[in-house]
Amino acid sequence: MTNQPPTIPHTIDADVVLPLPPGPKRTETDSLGSVEVPADAYWGVHTMRALENFPISKRPISVYPDLVRALASVKQAAARANHDLGVLKDAKAAWIDEACARIIAGEHHDQFVVGVIQGGAGTSTNMNANEVIANLALEIGGYAKGRYDVIHPIDHVNRSQSTNDTYPTAIKLAITFSITTMIEELDALRLSFERKGTEFRDILKVGRTQLQDAVPMTLGQEFHGFATTLGEDIARLRETIKLLGEVNLGATAIGTGITAEPGYADAVVRHLSEITGRELEIAPDLIEATSDTGVFMTFSSVLKRSAIKLSKICNDLRLLSSGPQAGFAEINLPPRQAGSSIMPGKVNPVIPEAVNQVAYAVAGTDVTVMMAAENGQLQLNAFEPVIAHSLLQSITWMRQACWTLRVNCVDGITANVERLQSQVGSSVGVITALIPFIGYQDAAGIAKLALATGRHVADLVVEAGLMSREAVERELAPRKLSGMRPITQGIPIVSLRSEPHE
Repeated sequence: MTNQPPTIPHTIDADVVLPLPPGPKRTETDSLGSVEVPADAYWGVHTMRALENFPISKRPISVYPDLVRALASVKQAAARANHDLGVLKDAKAAWIDEACARIIAGEHHDQFVVGVIQGGAGTSTNMNANEVIANLALEIGGYAKGRYDVIHPIDHVNRSQSTNDTYPTAIKLAITFSITTMIEELDALRLSFERKGTEFRDILKVGRTQLQDAVPMTLGQEFHGFATTLGEDIARLRETIKLLGEVNLGATAIGTGITAEPGYADAVVRHLSEITGRELEIAPDLIEATSDTGVFMTFSSVLKRSAIKLSKICNDLRLLSSGPQAGFAEINLPPRQAGSSIMPGKVNPVIPEAVNQVAYAVAGTDVTVMMAAENGQLQLNAFEPVIAHSLLQSITWMRQACWTLRVNCVDGITANVERLQSQVGSSVGVITALIPFIGYQDAAGIAKLALATGRHVADLVVEAGLMSREAVERELAPRKLSGMRPITQGIPIVSLRSEPHE
């Protein structure tokens, strides 16, 4: 991964479209009547009505380019399947195919203007896609926008389809596209923690349980643990991708396949798999698949798990870097900005704090997804738009969070070696390693005396005649205390042997 931030798509507010800007218009008609749209717009009457009806989120679907790409992929597969079955003629199929290819390549995404939050179970999104593809196909064929007698958004672009099978399929594809890039960033972050684990492998520190001193470990072990937990989440996220591969294309309105040609479902899924490079399969029960949104809850839960575990790591980083004088101060985070408008020299852990807040948002959207899934009724869930928005926003924010945590924080973390050495040298937690030799009761007495006097455990054990100096040093050797064989290169492990007591 690079140190350049992932691209964030430009947000186009509905206010940019409404009221209509001055300039040429064209008139389009639907079952409700006629409306004017900008003459140069690729979208049409159905999109216009959505802009009027849903000025809510101020975020168009184009803010999620993976969703636009997924919609175009579904429409391209449908055009190819319809051509195979003889219900879409050569020229029209070719023009629609080319229009979809251009959108998949990133062109004309600014024409996907309907808001992410909308009523109608995604119908406005589907109609926006149909209209853009139809008008782009007309342009490719040499016709003016709006010549729906040649290529119609519904009769041709939407042939053999319903919003109720194309839209959820597009959502699943969009999540698959997005989570793939998020996993790349998460894996890059994992590798960054792993590198720090290697860098800090020989630095002994005091472990803690319940914020109380525990037995020693290495700072490298701590950071390697962060890497391991992120690796586990990557594996869980990858498992969900397969679940997203079951689609209901060919179900049309409620799962009965009405208006779709025999053989369409097999053909469209085959073409969509080829177009996207994903392993897709038809759901065994299209009635159930059209109404069920369980896979989105499963995915949301796994994504929340990843976010919460990442937040826990950020909590640890903030705590370990607290201070610099009155806190733990075991590590130093890169200073990113002035920390106070009133306290000079204060620097805050702003990057982990930002990632914490992303995790809270992801946890909140998980509740949204759960409520939306539960409130679906009978043969359709009308609330898939908010499910799509919630999950795609969470993925986007998580991807950006992983990037900034890696580049602006983890890569630049350093260890406060002198403080760590001091803490380990005076820690009474090392007495745990001597329990097999001196027993718990004597160990507890030594620990209490060490806390009261500030003297080192090793000296007190030897003076009490409980063990020889050689035996104590053997059992308190850093490699035994940390449970690993350290590599001798790099920063030397601190010795637990004290200076002669005066």
